[in-house]
Amino acid sequence: MHRYWVPIIALAVFSGCASDPALTQRVPGDIQTNEKKVTTMDQQLILSAQNGDTDNVLKLLQEGADIDATDERGRTAVMAATYNNKIDTVKALIEHGADINVRDHNLNNVFLYAGAEGLLDILKLAIDAKANTKLTNRYGGTALIPASERGHVEVVKELLTRSDVDVNHINNLRWTALLEAIILGSGGDKHQRIVQLLVDHGADVHLADGEGVTPLQHAQRRGYREIEQILRAAGAER
Repeated sequence: MHRYWVPIIALAVFSGCASDPALTQRVPGDIQTNEKKVTTMDQQLILSAQNGDTDNVLKLLQEGADIDATDERGRTAVMAATYNNKIDTVKALIEHGADINVRDHNLNNVFLYAGAEGLLDILKLAIDAKANTKLTNRYGGTALIPASERGHVEVVKELLTRSDVDVNHINNLRWTALLEAIILGSGGDKHQRIVQLLVDHGADVHLADGEGVTPLQHAQRRGYREIEQILRAAGAER
């Protein structure tokens, strides 16, 4: 079939009709086929990353797969690997230039998800790769806020000591990491340590929630005496 295209196109150019719709609609058919092949390869890349098949990921990249292509959920290969805690695959993709700041349809990216889920090794890789700490999740929060709430002590420490994350960032609920650690935390040892870390790294103990309730007042209401003592030692008075 393709052997007929050359004379047709040549004739069109010669007669000044190269823009004829009949031609411009048929030629892109081959282009669409090529794009479909690339898309299939991209999906294979994302699936391989999800499964932690680093060898196949590297093979597909070498063959031309788009490292930052996304699937129906908006996940890139590096995000798919992150969701499944495939550390070696995440590392390999970052080393090959994966954009770790791309957020999927849930507004998660490598840095945000690793922080929220306590994936310390992947979080370290994201920090080393200069992740954008200003990007927020679907609740308008940074990685530090859910990490503080969920008691991920080592992740909180990593964020506070090795990244420029804003310790006093306020999310859509009008909560900071300090407020969330108290309001949604258990008040136990992990959350006590997190509150101390936050305070030591500049958390504003006077910064109230959207209804004007301070961290100290929240701690008092919940009977979190150890946290109350930490806040008072940091200058909280009410």
